[in-house]
Amino acid sequence: MNPQASEDKKRPLPLTGVRVLDISQVMAGPYACMLLADLGADVIKIEPPGSGDQTRGAMGFKMKGADSLGYLNMNRNKRSVTLNLKSKAGREVLLRMAKDADILLENYRPGAMKRLGLGYEVIKDINPRLVYTSISGFGQTGPWADRPGFDLMAQAMSGVMSVTGYPGGPPVKAGVPVADIGCALFAVYATLSAYIGAKSSGLGQHVDASLFDSALAFSVWDICDYWGTGKEPEPLGTSNKMTAPYQAMACSDGYFVMGANNQKLWQQLCQLLGRQELLEDARFLTISLRLANRPALEVELERSFRLHPKDYWVGTLLDAGIPAGPILTYPEAFGSEHAKARGMRMDIDHPIEGKVPNIGFAVKLSGTPQQVRRHPPLLGEHNDEVLGELGFDASQRDELQAQGAFSA
Repeated sequence: MNPQASEDKKRPLPLTGVRVLDISQVMAGPYACMLLADLGADVIKIEPPGSGDQTRGAMGFKMKGADSLGYLNMNRNKRSVTLNLKSKAGREVLLRMAKDADILLENYRPGAMKRLGLGYEVIKDINPRLVYTSISGFGQTGPWADRPGFDLMAQAMSGVMSVTGYPGGPPVKAGVPVADIGCALFAVYATLSAYIGAKSSGLGQHVDASLFDSALAFSVWDICDYWGTGKEPEPLGTSNKMTAPYQAMACSDGYFVMGANNQKLWQQLCQLLGRQELLEDARFLTISLRLANRPALEVELERSFRLHPKDYWVGTLLDAGIPAGPILTYPEAFGSEHAKARGMRMDIDHPIEGKVPNIGFAVKLSGTPQQVRRHPPLLGEHNDEVLGELGFDASQRDELQAQGAFSA
């Protein structure tokens, strides 16, 4: 047995000992906090009594119990506490929790936490080292700050939808929530950076993350093309604005994707197809010319590709060192041998649902691999546990209950 491997098993997860208060709902906030929880943080999910996170019952495929499969895929490794933050008693409990927390993440409408008496300035006074992360649709400042923020609006107003789809077609959003998930990722990187800084300085800070800014940050190729040329970016279907051919191609039984995105690969492709004349065609001599004449290029290449099915072309191109791949459905992608080898589907135990399918960990750590330590919590499952850790005895908890701390 490898002594190092045995030693690695004893190493704590990187965020062990970090306490996070998750005051968020739906996707960006809960997803960000789940990533922190997967890395070992003690994430306490603060939920409205009665209803809880909106995704428990209102969104996604319902399971045996009250919680949707969407909720169960964004809230593993957390504990749940119900608190009525509109009540004085509920707010006092949260402030007590914040005294010893390292991170607080919320996704209320900008200004809402401040109106509750739980804004950053208040929390900073009781815990200067705490990192306070706010996720919103459009950020805490600016003329759009008060607008409701959803992935669709962020995609539309950031420009993402303007370059998605096919030329001349209707507006199309990205098939996955790029603004929501992108914001979660940016929020995690900024939050952890601020936390590392607070470890040395003793001072936390307010992290302002938004779906709009995150979606804009994905626009590197498109906006640089516009800044450089003055030409407004347009949708290109599956094509790429920097090189060609690099797109989906029609074949005898559907489509596949391929990329001969440099001159060497282009020459190899033409030789493989037995199309020497394409190498000598004045329209296709360079990458810039192939980009300018992409529709004609596509027609010429598909004349060859339509002779055989996609599996033939994917295998043949890969054997020749030319990037290619099939276009898989989600069931095919998750069912692939590669996804299985990468652990991208896992089943976790749940007290009501039994085995629950979850998306696996997107990154792998060699020394401290992520673990499923807790099932996605039932609503308020850890009320007594967490309140006990805060020093509230049974009679104090009863008094808080009477004051409306845990009721809607």
